[in-house]
Amino acid sequence: MLNDQVTFRRVTAGVLLIVAPLLQAIAVFVDPGTWGDDREAVSFGANPALAQAQSALYHWSWILMPIAALGLVHLTRRRATRLGHVAGGMTVIGYISLSGLLLSDPVEWWLGQHYSPEQAQKILDEMLNLPGVIFAFQMPWMFFGFIGLPVLTVAVWRAGFVGWWVPLVVAVGYLGSFAVSYGPATALFWTVPVVALGWTGLKILKMGDEAWAAYYPAARDREPASA
Repeated sequence: MLNDQVTFRRVTAGVLLIVAPLLQAIAVFVDPGTWGDDREAVSFGANPALAQAQSALYHWSWILMPIAALGLVHLTRRRATRLGHVAGGMTVIGYISLSGLLLSDPVEWWLGQHYSPEQAQKILDEMLNLPGVIFAFQMPWMFFGFIGLPVLTVAVWRAGFVGWWVPLVVAVGYLGSFAVSYGPATALFWTVPVVALGWTGLKILKMGDEAWAAYYPAARDREPASA
C-alpha cells in the first residue's frame, strides 16, 4: 500500500476521519477537568494519570486531524475548490496550534503540586499571557480548527460527496461548544461530530481507488490550449 499513492492517501484519509475526532471525544471524557474542579491545577493534581492520558489523546487527535483535513480537501478538486483550500488551510493551522498548547498541561499540574490553586493560576496566566505566546500560539489560530473544519465539510458537501447533514452536524458539535464553558456539555458537543466525520471516513474507505483517483484532474485538463 505504501507504494500506491491512491490507496495510501484514500485509506489514510478515511481512517483518520474516524480516529481523530474519536480520540478528541474520548479525551474530553477522560479529562479530570471536565467533571471535576474547573481549575486544572486542582483537577489534574487529583488524578495525574488521567490528566496525562487526556493530554496524549488530545495531542494525537489534533495532529492527526490536519492530515484527515487534507483528504477532505482532495474531494474539492473539481468543485468548491477555493472554499476547500481556504477552509482546509484554516483547519490544518488551527489543529496544529491547538496541539502546541497542550505543553501547558504538565506545567499546570506541576504548579498545582507546589502552589495554592490561586497562585498556580496566577503564575500560569502570566506565562500564557506573554505576547509571543498569545500571537504565535493562541490568537486567532487556536480557533481556526473548530471553525475551519465545519466550513471544510460545507465545501465537501458542495462538491457533492456528502449530504447536507454532515456539515450541519459538524457545525453543531464544534461551533456549538463555543456557547458553553468547558465541562460536561463540551463532552456532548464534541461527541456529535464523531458520527458525521466517521460516516464520511467510512464512505471514503468504501469508495474504492478508482473513484478516489477520479478527483484528480485528467491530463488533458492540465495541457495548455493549442494556439
